[in-house]
Amino acid sequence: MASTDSLYSRLGGYDAIVAVTDNLLPRLMQDPQLGRFWAHRGEDGITREKQLLVNFLCASAGGPMVYTGRNMPTSHKGMKISANDWDVFIGHLKSCLESFQVPDQERGEVLAFIESTRAEIVEA
Repeated sequence: MASTDSLYSRLGGYDAIVAVTDNLLPRLMQDPQLGRFWAHRGEDGITREKQLLVNFLCASAGGPMVYTGRNMPTSHKGMKISANDWDVFIGHLKSCLESFQVPDQERGEVLAFIESTRAEIVEA
């Protein structure tokens, strides 16, 4: 029987989403291809971006957080994120979810949701 709990609850709630984000962002920042998106960002800006990401993910997964950031097209406009950049990002996300042993069903739901934002983010 399918669970009626939100994806947010099934993932482990706020602390679990923060832990995944804490693991994912350094992977992205240290990646030779993707690191350029953070190369000239101050620590405060990165901390703010991380919290916006956490809020976005929590709210999108059915949690109690409110995302107050800009929409995806506005926040990524001009970054020249390519399809290849996206694929590298997805690879890191998959590895991250696997390292946290996120169950297959929840992993699939997370990946499906993230993939649904691709057209709003990829420009090139």
